[in-house]
Amino acid sequence: MALISSERLYSGRIVNLDLDTVRYPNGSTGQLEMLRHPGASAVVPFLDDPRSADPQVLLIRQFRHAAEDFVWEVPAGRLDAGESPAQCARRELEEETGMRARTIEPLTTIFTTPGFTDERIHLFLAHGLDAGEHRREADEFMEVHTRRWSAVLDMVRSGAIQDGKTLTALLFVQCFRSHP
Repeated sequence: MALISSERLYSGRIVNLDLDTVRYPNGSTGQLEMLRHPGASAVVPFLDDPRSADPQVLLIRQFRHAAEDFVWEVPAGRLDAGESPAQCARRELEEETGMRARTIEPLTTIFTTPGFTDERIHLFLAHGLDAGEHRREADEFMEVHTRRWSAVLDMVRSGAIQDGKTLTALLFVQCFRSHP
């Protein structure tokens, strides 16, 4: 697929909306609405050694307007200009939970919804946490909760955790990192 032209329809604080004219793989052309996003990082913060029997994890319960409710999530946020994904993960962890990580390890990078946005979220695991100071934004309404890994997996299984980046990060840790 090739971009033929792009028209900016809206410029916002978090996203921009473009109307792209594209050439599809079969040679035909069409228009697609695309939300442009700078990208983000999310982090699974372990209070204990992630390889221990049933380590403790920090989760956030945050109000999300789109969900019309509170949603269980891992700390996350958008990349600032010139910021690396790892720097963003460290910054968001401290801003949202008040904790600093001595160790941040990359997990994977995901597209959130590639049908209409170019947003990518870089997923990380953090451990070796030390107390810092949270600095939440004015529109962030959240609670920080400590849960055992087994309880977090029960929350995944029961459907209590519905956030896509959080599910992906947690299940990536469960499937591909050495711990219980």
